[in-house]
Amino acid sequence: HVQLVESGGGSVQAGGSLTLSCAISGFTRGRYCMAWFHQAPGKEREAVADIDSDGDTTYADSVKGRFTISKDNAKNTLYLQMNSLKPEDTGIYYCAAGDQLRRGVCARPFGYWGQGTQVTVS
Repeated sequence: HVQLVESGGGSVQAGGSLTLSCAISGFTRGRYCMAWFHQAPGKEREAVADIDSDGDTTYADSVKGRFTISKDNAKNTLYLQMNSLKPEDTGIYYCAAGDQLRRGVCARPFGYWGQGTQVTVS
């Protein structure tokens, strides 16, 4: 039984920082991808960043240079460090896990999702 549990959301002023965490359990694949998605109010959920088993990362253009995705394999935890936050970063952030097709390429759609954590930037 795969579980992903996000934490670390909250309210912050524009220009501030937040770090999101996602604890994953029950995921036994040898090579897999993990990702963060963002759903702004009234909009579709969009990919923010992903990381594969090799540590290769991909970022949406809107967050490049501001957000950093990382993982601690020993703790089975995914992180998203968010700096220089903007009001448009407001929304629910979801972590996801899924198969890795090859180095640098994650299968879409992701098969497992967390419940989401709210981030509000004012």
